[in-house]
Amino acid sequence: MKVSQKLIEKYNTPVPRYTSYPPANFFSPEFTPEEYVKVLEQSNDENPQNISIYIHIPFCPKICYFCGCNTHLTRDENKMEVYVDALKKEIRMVKKLLSDDRKVSQVHWGGGTPNSLPIAMVEDIMNLIHELFDYIPNPEIAMECHPAMLDKDYIDRLAALKFNRFSLGIQDFDTKVLENVNRDPSILPEEELVAMIRSHEGTSVNFDFIYGLPFQDEASFAKTIERAISLSPDRLVTFSYAHVPWVKKAQKILDARGLPAATQKLAMFEVGYRLLTENGYDAIGLDHFARPDDELSIAFKNKTLHRNFQGYCTRETTGQVYAFGSTGISQLENAYAQNAKDTNTYVDQINKGKFTIEKGYQLNPTEKIIRHVINEVMCNYYISWEEAAQILQTTPAVIKQSIVYDESFLAGFVEEGLLTISKDELHVSKQGRFFVRNIAASLDPNMRNATLKFSKAL
Repeated sequence: MKVSQKLIEKYNTPVPRYTSYPPANFFSPEFTPEEYVKVLEQSNDENPQNISIYIHIPFCPKICYFCGCNTHLTRDENKMEVYVDALKKEIRMVKKLLSDDRKVSQVHWGGGTPNSLPIAMVEDIMNLIHELFDYIPNPEIAMECHPAMLDKDYIDRLAALKFNRFSLGIQDFDTKVLENVNRDPSILPEEELVAMIRSHEGTSVNFDFIYGLPFQDEASFAKTIERAISLSPDRLVTFSYAHVPWVKKAQKILDARGLPAATQKLAMFEVGYRLLTENGYDAIGLDHFARPDDELSIAFKNKTLHRNFQGYCTRETTGQVYAFGSTGISQLENAYAQNAKDTNTYVDQINKGKFTIEKGYQLNPTEKIIRHVINEVMCNYYISWEEAAQILQTTPAVIKQSIVYDESFLAGFVEEGLLTISKDELHVSKQGRFFVRNIAASLDPNMRNATLKFSKAL
C-alpha cells in the first residue's frame, strides 16, 4: 500500500486520536467527585451492562523517553504497597454503587509498567476482583507487560489468576533504538517468553511496537517485523509515535537525537503493513493486526469492532469502563471521569473515603450520536446511517444534523480515493485507512474551529 507524498504533506496535521469522544483534552476540572457518584449510579441503567475494569499501575523502574503515559519513577515496594491498599479501597467504594447482577467482561492492567509490581500485590488486587465480581463466560483478562521484568514465575502466577492475554511491550528488537529511548530489552529471549505464556491453555500473546523513534528506518523496522512474524503472536500493534513534548518533557530528548520525517514514518508503516498482511495477518483498525481466526478479525469482518481506552475489543467484551488507580479514566455511557494524576493525592483522598476525580465530562445526547459515528468510522471504516439510526433509536436526518454533515468537508477525501459516499453509507478505502483520523475529524463539529493541541496524524 503506497501513499503519495502529496497526501502525506496535506494530511500530516494535528488531529485527535479519538480514543474517546470528546477527546480527553475537552475534560473539565468542574466535573466533581459528587457528580462521579451520580454517574456511577446512573450507569447501572445504561448499556452496555457489562463491566470493563481498568487497573492503572503508574510505577516504572526507569522512564522511556517516548512515553506519553502517566508514570511514577520508583522501585520502592513500600510505596507500591501503600498505593495497592488505596486501589483496593477504591474498588470496594465503586462496587458498592454498582448493581450486583452486572458482570465483568474485561479486565485490563496498564501503566506505567504493571509487571513492575511484585506479583504478590497483583494477586491481592485480582483476588479482590474475583471475590467481588462475577464474570461473563470467557472474559478477557489482560496485562501490558514489560519483557525486561517478566520471567516464568511471574507468568505462571498471572495465569493462575486467570490472565489470558499478555501484551508484551517490545517496542523494537534493535538494541540501539532501545538504548536511545532509555528502554531495557527483554530479560529472556522472546521465544522463551512466548513459549512460557502459551504453555498455559487459552492464553494469547500480543506484541506492541512503536515506529517513528530515533535510529529507526524502513530497513530496521522491516527486520523487527520479520522477527516478530517468526514468533507468531496472536495480535501485533504498530503504534505511530505521538510526539507531544509540550505534555511530556522527556520527549524533548528525542528531538535532539533525531526523529524520522513523516515520509520515513510512512515507509515504516507501509513495510510493516505489507509484511504482516503477506504473512497471514489481517489489518484491524488504526494500528492492529490479528490472525484471521482471532476474535478482533472476526469482529472487523462483521463490522462490529469497538474501541475504548483499553484498545480495540469486540461487542461481547465491550463494557462501560470503570478505572481504578491514579490517572485512570472511567468511560461510562454518559460521562468520563479521570482520577488525580499525582499518586500521593490519589492515595490520600482514597484513604479518606473520597473519590479523587480531577476532571471529567458529561455527554449530551448530541455528543453521544457524534461519538457513535466517529467510533464506527475509526473501528470499522464504515457507517450506514440507517444502521446507526436503529442502534441510536433516532433517524438518519437527526444523526446528520448532529454531526453537521456536509459532503463538502469530505469531497477532498472522495476525489483522492480515500473515501466513497453513497446514499446511505460511507466507506473508507484501504489507502484511506492511514488517514482515518483526518476523516473522523471532518465528521467532528468540534474540529471545525479547533484551538486545542493534538499530535500530528502521521
